[in-house]
Amino acid sequence: MPTPDLILFNANIVTMDPLTPKAQALAVKNGRVIALGADKEIRALASENTRIVDAGGRLVLPGFQDTHIHLQDSGRDYAQNAGLDAARTIDELVATMKTFSESHDGTWVNGVGWYTGIFHDGNLTRQVLDLAVPDRPSFILASDGHNACLNSRACELLGLVSGIDDPFNGHFVRDENGVPTGMLHEDAIKWAEAKMPQPTDEDFVFGIKFAQSLANRHGITGVLDASVRERHARVYSGMQERGELTVRVCATARVEPYEKTVDAVARLQALRAANQSEMFTIHSAKFFLDGVMENRTAAMIEDYSDAAGGNAPLMFSHPQILELFTAFDAARFQIHVHVIGDYAVRAALDGLEKARSVNGRWPSLHQLAHIQCIDPSDIPRLAELGAVANVQALWARHEPSVTDIALPIVGEVRGKWMYAFRSLIDAGAPYALSSDWGVSTLNPFEIIETAITRQPPGRPNTHPVFLPEQRMTREECIKAYTIHAAAAAWRSADTGSLSLGKYADLIVLDRDILTCDVYDIGDTNVLLTLLGGRQVHRDVGFAG
Repeated sequence: MPTPDLILFNANIVTMDPLTPKAQALAVKNGRVIALGADKEIRALASENTRIVDAGGRLVLPGFQDTHIHLQDSGRDYAQNAGLDAARTIDELVATMKTFSESHDGTWVNGVGWYTGIFHDGNLTRQVLDLAVPDRPSFILASDGHNACLNSRACELLGLVSGIDDPFNGHFVRDENGVPTGMLHEDAIKWAEAKMPQPTDEDFVFGIKFAQSLANRHGITGVLDASVRERHARVYSGMQERGELTVRVCATARVEPYEKTVDAVARLQALRAANQSEMFTIHSAKFFLDGVMENRTAAMIEDYSDAAGGNAPLMFSHPQILELFTAFDAARFQIHVHVIGDYAVRAALDGLEKARSVNGRWPSLHQLAHIQCIDPSDIPRLAELGAVANVQALWARHEPSVTDIALPIVGEVRGKWMYAFRSLIDAGAPYALSSDWGVSTLNPFEIIETAITRQPPGRPNTHPVFLPEQRMTREECIKAYTIHAAAAAWRSADTGSLSLGKYADLIVLDRDILTCDVYDIGDTNVLLTLLGGRQVHRDVGFAG
């Protein structure tokens, strides 16, 4: 047995490895676990050069992995712009932007994170944003990334004027006279961003450092960046080469509806080939099949149920989905699909079914992300196709975006199948939990609490429960952030459990989330985060 570099002892280690489910101590050499066992036997392996960490009897788990997150983009957004997450009234939003503008001397004054459950086409316009920023261009992005708003100065600079046509897969909201209000939906946001001053690579490096520090602080050691392009790859690759990454990053490269299949496959193959390293890998193709409920761009099988009615088309045609999924599956890409409406879910499953019929079965673990709505007849298909239900449990609660917007749109019958996590798991679907940060918090413990309670964390336990029959268990949630997440990220050979030979990616928690009051889980603090045995986060109060 080689002499360990590090020993962690006096711990309640839950390894997530069925062969050695629990241990008191573990030893690490060259970043990997080399021994597990009782305190006495593991401590006997130490030399004078071995670092010894006393866990204080606390719960130790494998590092968590967030398999749907926008680490680079959201990191840059939150590191350099006004954070609007806490705003719950127009006055609060205006005040936050005004305060930021007074201390920010940039050419543009931008914000991020406003909540689409409260702010929408009916109450957020350029005139509202003008109250905060009247003299400089301003752009504020919603937390969901599917909505944004410009002030009047920005509309003038970018050319958002009467008579302008909507961009492909995008929409400019207009008033009764046809004048753009400043609100942007879907790819209208890309139209605006392409005309705005462009952040530098250094801006994105700064954002990643901000974001990965936040991730490490919450026990996250691995991520899947859910939509990357050439710039993302360039920035991640540079940080990997300089040894600056403190989370393992794998990524999904975005495919656009206007691309020819052969061109898209060739482009992603080149990106994949150029980005294969221990800390940064591209292995997936990302497709947005629809938008979101909040701006009525979710694609449903039947029309919307509220008074306004209507529906939204798929962002890729159905034949296009069959062709693209078959081609990318044949090229052995994992396919990662944004699906909100039940028709988007069905179309994604149709595409995966077509790919399997042509290419045969292989352990792809293609992923359907979000699955806000699903037709019950499609629930068994995920298990049949081996498709991962990559779900964001924080959204499954009684909040305005659900009760005031989504439920009226889908109606009572379809509303019973919103965020149907229990049904998917019971039907045998592979599953993982993730955050979609910066759409919502990346704190996995708040997400786990919500998955178990179907209530908002921090609220009284008497708060109404959203579809209690769809609750998950504690054990399922921990698996969804460890062994299941590692499999979904194609990292299970080296991560996901504290098994012999795997990386010593681990976290020490201030409470036992397997036994504590379920309503205390969201308040969990991570005391220590190790990545390959290297400390990437340590709470100031942890004396181990």
